[in-house]
Amino acid sequence: MSSHDAMSQGPRASRRAAKPRKRRRGLKITLGVLLVLLLAGGGTVYWLYSRLDGNIKGVDINKALGEDRPEKLPTSGQNLLVLGSDSRAGAENRELGGGGAVSGARSDTAMVVHIPEGRSQAVAVSIPRDTLVTRPECVKDDGSTVAGKDRVMFNSVYAQVGPACVVKTVEKMSGVRVDHYLEINFAGFKDLVDAIGGVTVDVPQDIDDKASGLHLSAGPQKLDGTESLAYVRTRHGIGDGSDLGRIGLQQQFLMALLSEVKSQDLLGSPAGSYKIADSATKALTTDSSLASLTSLADFARSMNGVDPASMETIMLPVAYDKIDPNRVIAAEPQAGQLWKAIREDTAIPEEAKKSPATGG
Repeated sequence: MSSHDAMSQGPRASRRAAKPRKRRRGLKITLGVLLVLLLAGGGTVYWLYSRLDGNIKGVDINKALGEDRPEKLPTSGQNLLVLGSDSRAGAENRELGGGGAVSGARSDTAMVVHIPEGRSQAVAVSIPRDTLVTRPECVKDDGSTVAGKDRVMFNSVYAQVGPACVVKTVEKMSGVRVDHYLEINFAGFKDLVDAIGGVTVDVPQDIDDKASGLHLSAGPQKLDGTESLAYVRTRHGIGDGSDLGRIGLQQQFLMALLSEVKSQDLLGSPAGSYKIADSATKALTTDSSLASLTSLADFARSMNGVDPASMETIMLPVAYDKIDPNRVIAAEPQAGQLWKAIREDTAIPEEAKKSPATGG
């Protein structure tokens, strides 16, 4: 090749050589933009995760109770104590369903949920809040000791001593080892129902409760958050006006709520899931081993096989107290048989499901 030819082709060769450099420069810019977007997205995900994680409040049950607890049997399944706390502190809670007449915080709803080995079905045992129980000696959050006392109302334990003492009281009265504790505040309960678009329940009879402001006709009704809260609280609108009459409503509503979450596949919908998770975690208090989004998610996944529609709901068998007929006590031998079956993870005898006091 002549020097002239080399000179005439040189610029073209240079231009051709420059193109890969431009492509490489463009690729670097594209990768840089993608990296920024990924980091920004990761930051958003981390922020959302941290926000949900920070919503959850934890109680160190194991530390508070120490070693004085029932033995954990190898085939006893999982036992959860689920409380609905009726705190009337703050304007929002006081305005929900006639809340102004009560002060302090109480465990308005209490269920021991037993999940057998294999986790294909579950049973929920409601403890009437008016049940007279023996409260064991407990240690409060400030380290002070509260002496044990006989014949105290079950729902007063939460108000006077706190959640760890409720767990200890349930363990003492049942002999059942409580594996996990979950508490939901009623104001948060309202927001959770609204977040999923309401819950449909089959109202068993007309309800006209002026105290809670709940007025419903019998039959299927879709309830919003405020109506749902009044529904699980009502005691004057059904049965004999006692706490026993509404326990069936509480159990029915819990099953309907769980079924609604499952039927909508809310856990598979990222947009819906965050809104619901935010509402739920704001209202949630758990034992310390569940007090993180990761732990809760792992626990929820472990129970994917549990069908709410097949969950059996039972009221702790109780009888009217002979000294104070406005209160109830655990009925024997039924209550003992019920707790024994749960401890040993065996079938619950039919006679153990019958309660002398029905609230009808």
